[in-house]
Amino acid sequence: MRNEHPRKGRGAVLSPDGRFDAWQRDTADDGWWQDEAAAPATELIADTAKTVITYNSSPDIPYDRSINPYRGCEHGCAYCFARPSHAYLGLSPGLDFETRLAYKADAADCLRTELAKPGYDCQAVALGINTDAWQPVERRLRITRGILEVLAETRHPVTIVTKSALILRDLDLLADLARNGLTHVAVSITTLDPALARTMEPRAPSPQRRLSVIRELAAAGIPTAVMVAPLIPALTDHEMESILGAARDAGAGSAGYILLRLPHEVKPLFGAWLQTHHPQRMAHVYSLMRQLHGGREYDSSFGTRQRGSGPLAEIIAQRFRGAARRLGLDAPSLALNVDAFRPPPRPQPLLPQMTLF
Repeated sequence: MRNEHPRKGRGAVLSPDGRFDAWQRDTADDGWWQDEAAAPATELIADTAKTVITYNSSPDIPYDRSINPYRGCEHGCAYCFARPSHAYLGLSPGLDFETRLAYKADAADCLRTELAKPGYDCQAVALGINTDAWQPVERRLRITRGILEVLAETRHPVTIVTKSALILRDLDLLADLARNGLTHVAVSITTLDPALARTMEPRAPSPQRRLSVIRELAAAGIPTAVMVAPLIPALTDHEMESILGAARDAGAGSAGYILLRLPHEVKPLFGAWLQTHHPQRMAHVYSLMRQLHGGREYDSSFGTRQRGSGPLAEIIAQRFRGAARRLGLDAPSLALNVDAFRPPPRPQPLLPQMTLF
């Protein structure tokens, strides 16, 4: 682990080496740290994956396929459960996750090819689930926009989770999809406290901006939900009812929540963030996490990894159900339309004589 000073606009205060590395680094503070490294720039890395759709068989999530245009995320959320995935790239789940991003430049073309396969079975695809598909770098790369254009052209259903206001750039495509029952969007809100959000989610839109995103999506006729995610015991859990109420007033029609998850490197990373910004809360947060996971800070078992188990988990669930029912946010999500799908034309192979040119 490399202990780091807080960086302006970045969430990680610790940079653990990847768990797959054959070596580990150990550093000591020699007093020569200087502030010019306070705001490291973002580096882009081309992702050469030949496919863009990832399939899963997890029994506790409501989709079997997803698309993630980016690996890593500039939002820099200290709690992000996707941070450990950066270890597969040989990079640190800490600062590297926020500053060294892999992107799929040909994602739209890959998607078109996959959707054109004769055996493709159309089911709703989740967009931007691992890392936010509308994170800041999307403003200039427009990879997510290209994916949405293919999905709209083929009338393919898509479900979305984001915390980014940049999604409003694509309101034209989303409204078109929504008219045929082909999309719904969930906006995640962790806290309504702007000061807490600035340190915990340094490059994500403010809580009030996310509420305005809900308002504009709903006004455009797009089914919109709020996700209280993650719900952090002893830090943000007391805000659950307030977040739900504010989202309902903004136009949200349904709601969900996900408990803080601490897989692999996220546990020391989030602990270091707490120790830096809220040291008086650290012991309490981790004590409650152990109560929610049978004595451990995290249990990755299906069915409990997102909600926990035991008395405290049931109290949280009861609070959520009661608030959602009172606010009219307890309606089940409508199934998306899979019957309108129109496969794109299959690419034609080159004639043998064409290979001479």
